[in-house]
Amino acid sequence: MPKALEVGTPKTIFAATVRKLSPDGGFGPGRSDHFNLLELTVSIPPNHKPGQLDFAYANPDPEKQFTMAGRHVFNGAEEFRSRIRTLVSGLPKEHREVTVFVHGFNSTQAETAFRAAQLAEDIQLPGATMIYSWPSQGNPLGYAYDGDSVLFARDGLEKMLRQVRSARVGRINLVAHSMGSQLVMETIRQIEIQTPGWSADNLNGVVLMSPDLDIDVFRSQMNRIQDVPQPFLVFVSSKDKLLNISARLRGTHTSERLGNITSLDAVAGLPIDIVDTTSYSDDAESTHLVAGTSPALIAMLNSARKTADAFGRENLSIEKLLPGKVSYNDGTTQVSLANSASGNR
Repeated sequence: MPKALEVGTPKTIFAATVRKLSPDGGFGPGRSDHFNLLELTVSIPPNHKPGQLDFAYANPDPEKQFTMAGRHVFNGAEEFRSRIRTLVSGLPKEHREVTVFVHGFNSTQAETAFRAAQLAEDIQLPGATMIYSWPSQGNPLGYAYDGDSVLFARDGLEKMLRQVRSARVGRINLVAHSMGSQLVMETIRQIEIQTPGWSADNLNGVVLMSPDLDIDVFRSQMNRIQDVPQPFLVFVSSKDKLLNISARLRGTHTSERLGNITSLDAVAGLPIDIVDTTSYSDDAESTHLVAGTSPALIAMLNSARKTADAFGRENLSIEKLLPGKVSYNDGTTQVSLANSASGNR
C-alpha cells in the first residue's frame, strides 16, 4: 500500500530469505533452496508508541497500523550490495553500520519486517536495518517444524552475513530473538569451523533476546568460537512463560532455557554479559520480548546507545551503560535492571 506513506513514516528494511515464494507472490512458510534478497518499505503509523506493534494482514489502517508500503526483489547479490552500500555510505561515518535481525518461532516475513522497523524506530538504531527471514510456519502449533527450519536455514544466514560484509558497509550488529538465537549460534559455529576468527573480525557485536536455547548446547557452541565477538549480550527474564513451555515441550529436566536463567552460575566463565530484564516484564506487551516491548526499558536502551555513541563503545562496559545490580562470576557479568517506575529497587 504505497499510499500509506502519505500518513506514515517510511523505514527501509532490507531482507534475505530462504522462504519459498508462494503463487500469490508472497514468501510463506515453505523452505526454498533459492536465496532471495529484497528491499521492503514499512510505513510506521503516526500514532506509534514505543514498544507497540499493531499490524494486519488484510486491509491495514495506515493511520494506526504498521503497513507494507513497498517491496523490491533484487535481481542478484551485486544489485543488493550496490544499494545497501549507497544507503550506508551516505550516512555520517559513525552511523555506517548494518543491524541484522533474526526472528524467532511463530513469525511471518511481514511480521518480522514490522518488528525490525519498530525496534529500529524505538531505539533509534543508526545505519541500515536488515532481517533474515527463515521459514517459520507462523503458527503456534508449528514448534517442531520451526525447530527443523532453524537447521535448514543456517547456510542461508551465513551467505547473507558474508554478502553484507562484502558490501563494505562498516560494522555489522547481529541481533536474534527466541529460536532465532539457536540459528545465530549454529551459524556462527559453522562459520568459525570454516574460517576461524571471522566472527570477531566482522561482527561488531551479538545480542540474543529471550534466547530459546539449551544452556549446555549454548556452552558447546560458544566453546567452538575462537574469539567471541564483543559485546556479546544476552537479555533474560525469569518471567518468560513461553520459555518455560519450550522446556516442557523438550522434556528437559529443568524449566530454564538460556533466556530465563535465574543464576549466573549456569553461564559462568563465558565471555558474555547478561542483562536481566525481569523487573520490566510487567509493563511489557510481551514477556517473551521485554527488551523490545517495554516502553521504559526501550527508553533506557535508547539512552545507553546514545551514551555509547558519544563516548565510544570500546570505552564503556555494560555495567557503566545500564543501571542496576552488577554481579560477576568467573569473567561473566550480569546487570539486573531495576525498574523504579514499578516500585522495584
